[in-house]
Amino acid sequence: MQGQLEELEKYWSNRAEGYSMVNQEELAGEQRKKWLTYLTDRFPDRAPEEISVLDVGTGPGFFAIILAEAGYQVTAVDYTADMLVQARQNAGELADSITWMTMDAQNLKFENEQFNVIVTRNLTWNLDEPARAYREWHRVLKSGGTLLNFDANWYAYLYDDEKRRLYEKDRANVAELNLEDQYTCTDIDTMEALARNMPLTRMERPAWDEKVLSDLGFTSIRLEEDMGDQVYSFMERINYAATPLFCVQAWK
Repeated sequence: MQGQLEELEKYWSNRAEGYSMVNQEELAGEQRKKWLTYLTDRFPDRAPEEISVLDVGTGPGFFAIILAEAGYQVTAVDYTADMLVQARQNAGELADSITWMTMDAQNLKFENEQFNVIVTRNLTWNLDEPARAYREWHRVLKSGGTLLNFDANWYAYLYDDEKRRLYEKDRANVAELNLEDQYTCTDIDTMEALARNMPLTRMERPAWDEKVLSDLGFTSIRLEEDMGDQVYSFMERINYAATPLFCVQAWK
């Protein structure tokens, strides 16, 4: 596990600045309002200042920033220190109102039942022990609290011919429309090599997530298997048409 974590940290450290630019585009675009509306419509019915939020795998800070701006008490963690540097810069004047911590999502350094809400995006697919991460998130969530995990079957095309065909169709559509390719603009060879070793790359999700969360004792689980249209920009919808974004919401 440690070796895999080190490889991932190196990759995401190298990606920090580029990924931060993606978050900056989101903060400046339509996604900022769309994501905030989607999230807060699913939060407990309480005033923002009464809700403590943990943003796991915050990356360059998108969720942490929009939620802190809305008045929530936000703690943001990431395993990659360079990501947190970018996140603080992106937060600007809000940076000091957010608690930033370097931490492994699979081994949280918090006491039990600390947070009303946990949010995470595009994280679980590249965890070495995703079930352990879910167990940790259940542990630090307060009774009556909720988890919102946004993810997709990223890189499933590595093991599925039909998904490969649809993935290539997305790449062709992106090129035809002269849009930025959100896959190939990264170090795609390195990411694919890492993804091949990730346990969730071969899993059919979110069915896998639902079972794990149920086994952990979450009282209610809600799946939304294709919700990208509610939060994505046009460019994102074209890039990820074959890889629908899903939301897993679970209550403790």
